[in-house]
This record gives sequence, structure tokens and C-alpha cells, in this order.
Amino acid sequence: MKLLHHPARACALLLCAPFLCALPAAALSAGAQIRVTGDDGREVHLARPAQRIIALAPHATELLFAAGAGARVVGAVEYSDFPEAAKQIARVGNHERLDLERIARLKPDLVVAWRHGGARQIAQLRALGLPVYLNEPVRLDDIAATIENLGRLAGTESVARGAAAAFRVRLGALQRQHGSAAPVRTMLQIWQQPLMTVNGKHLMTQALQVCGGVNVFASLPALAPAIDIEAVLAANPALIVAASADDEGRAWLAEWNKWPRLAATASGQLHNVPPDLLTRHTPRILDGIERLCVHLDAARLAARVPLKPAPSR
Repeated sequence: MKLLHHPARACALLLCAPFLCALPAAALSAGAQIRVTGDDGREVHLARPAQRIIALAPHATELLFAAGAGARVVGAVEYSDFPEAAKQIARVGNHERLDLERIARLKPDLVVAWRHGGARQIAQLRALGLPVYLNEPVRLDDIAATIENLGRLAGTESVARGAAAAFRVRLGALQRQHGSAAPVRTMLQIWQQPLMTVNGKHLMTQALQVCGGVNVFASLPALAPAIDIEAVLAANPALIVAASADDEGRAWLAEWNKWPRLAATASGQLHNVPPDLLTRHTPRILDGIERLCVHLDAARLAARVPLKPAPSR
């Protein structure tokens, strides 16, 4: 694109905002030595490891820290609250609206964004020549691969490789520990009003499957569909897990007590897991999986189903 070599022209086209011309020349360099492909299939080219990174999703901030690049994150969106150091990073907006002026003042040489967040504003940043790495893990192992990619972009490969390897080892151990457990029909609840769940393509379903769980709404077409009470009653899950904070989760789950014939209600298998441990595509999803597995084992005991199949003779 010609705009990559003409920042003044790009600024004029983007709402004629002169503040956007403050972007660093390094961001517009054509002599890239580092090449990493984002989850949208587009290559990100950097002439040298990124030193000033903007993270446009909370999970992106967390992944950058996991990759050893936390000290290089100069801007992040709201709710970027893990690890503790992330709370001190300058805010550049939220998932609905970015502060492009502040982003320009921070002079980033790399932007890490969620693939489905802020398409128009991401396009604006790219039109200015800023390298944008788009991330959207669709499998659990994609989390480890993303950490490795971010390590290459930031020049922190050693830390990133170690973190990715630790993730894969721990995930493998969980899969071996729970892979032979009896299946439990489960509903994953991500919102109360409207009542919402996830389908089989969502990463939360993969997390559930590690524990031997079966998502009763896996076949729905939308990634995060709204459903009604009748659909839940028809599916009759043996376990309901709310991705919610403790206080909120208790309120959500209490609503199911209105339906005493529902299998999960009748057996007392109404549980919650903090949402950051299930909905963020970061290494902490393994903590969420561990909690899920505890809840599934409780559901098996309630149903008097063996936690593991009896050994063959």
C-alpha cells in the first residue's frame, strides 16, 4: 500500500487529524526482518523487535506478559487487569471505542488486537502503517502458539518458549488425567439477561471437553447464542456452570431453583467459575479447566457415575 510510505498522506485521509502524524517512523519501515502471521492470515513485518506495544484486548495484554514482553506494553484497553502490573498501563479506550490520539502519542511500533474487535479502527491504524497482529485462538494449543508468536515480535523468544512449553505440559497432564472420565451433559452459561451460552466452536467447549464434559448446546450455529428456558429444560443438563464472579454467579444459579425437575437443579449441580478463567484466551484458562473438572467430578458423584471407568479384566 502506498500509504505505508506516505504518513502525511495517510493522516490527511484519516479524518485530517494531524495528531496521527506523531506515529514513529519505525512503524512505517519497509525493511522488515521479523515476520509473523496473525490469526487473520496476514503477515506482520517488523524491522526489529517491538519496544512499544499497544494491547487492544485484555487477553492480549495478559499474553504479552506471559511472553515476557509486559514491560514493553505502553497502552492497553479497559479491563486489562492481569497480572497486577497491567493495571498501571495507560488506557487507550475499550472494546467499543479507541482513543486514536492517545495511541499516536504513545508512539507504538506494534499493536496486538483481538481479531473480532474494532475492525474499522484497526483498519485506520493499519492505514497509518502500524503493524497490527490480530489474535483469535480457536483451539487450546493456539494459546501456546500465540505466546511464541508474541515472543518473536517482541524479541523475548526464550521466555515465550518456556511459557508455551509449560502451558502444553500442563494441558497434556489435564487431558490425561480426565480424558477417560464418564461424560457429563453440561450447560455453560455466560450471561443471565438475556440467557446466553456458547456453541461447540467456542474455546470454552474445548475446555469443558478436557474434563469429559458434553456441551448440550454445541450444535447451535452462533458462537455465543441467546437461548430460552424452554431450550434448557428440553436439553436437561446434569450440570450448569456459570462463567461469572461468585456473587453474580450465585444470583444467576439461584434462578435455576425455580425448575426443580431440571437434572442439574435436582442434584444440586449448579456451579460457577470466574469468567476470566474461562473467557480469556490465556494460560489462566488451565486454572478454569481445573475448576471445571472439579465440578464435573461432583456431578458424576451426584449421579453415582464412576469418576473413571472400571479397569478391564
